[in-house]
Amino acid sequence: MLLAIDIGNTNITLGVFEEESILDTFRLASDKELPQEEYEILLHSLLKKYDIKACIIASVVDELNNTIKHACDNVFHLNSAILNSELNLGIKINLKNPKEAGADRIANACGAYVLYSKPAIIVDLGTATTFDILNKSGEFIGGVIMPGLNLQFRALNKSTSKLPKIEANTVDTAIGNNTADAILSGVIRGSACAIEGLIEQCEKELGKKAVIIATGGYSNLISKYMHRKFDFVNPYLTLEGLRFLYELNFS
Repeated sequence: MLLAIDIGNTNITLGVFEEESILDTFRLASDKELPQEEYEILLHSLLKKYDIKACIIASVVDELNNTIKHACDNVFHLNSAILNSELNLGIKINLKNPKEAGADRIANACGAYVLYSKPAIIVDLGTATTFDILNKSGEFIGGVIMPGLNLQFRALNKSTSKLPKIEANTVDTAIGNNTADAILSGVIRGSACAIEGLIEQCEKELGKKAVIIATGGYSNLISKYMHRKFDFVNPYLTLEGLRFLYELNFS
């Protein structure tokens, strides 16, 4: 069995694969202060029923790279692989500086390349909201990065003296008649409008209608406020990309 790990700024997502099938997923907090030994206990507890034979890691948190790799290596007695732009990616990274591409964005692009038609726009609603774009030839040509929902909520709370901290939720009207609903409308509906508008602009530059794939925890929430719905919502796209990359490089 293969363990795929996506280390994000907020969460660590783990996926267990048996060949091409994902058997189970888990989520941990991305805690840079947690000792390696504690991560080993968590991994052993969560995955004790699985016979993990290999592991591949994508990370955007450098401080956790060695901690998670060594924890996995110790618990499962293997040599975990860490995704970087030097691996055989199976796709062309057509950026001015390919090394700038985050591991999660590479995995998303690879997952979309294998699973969907092109051109494709992957919208990943995480700590940041990112667009990863494949042209009609399947090349990763770049994308968009904007603040994610929780970043917007935190920024409004921390940068103002009176606005409260609230959590993402549905909002019935664009015009909020109280402060919480006004914030929700601005962040949730505003993000939906921004995403929809950016999709339109990106498709204009691509010169062709694209397949729109959403991933990340807020995909379904944002979709409620979009006229142009996502063609696919795949919460495991990053993990699917990691599985593909492991098979391409290490099987």
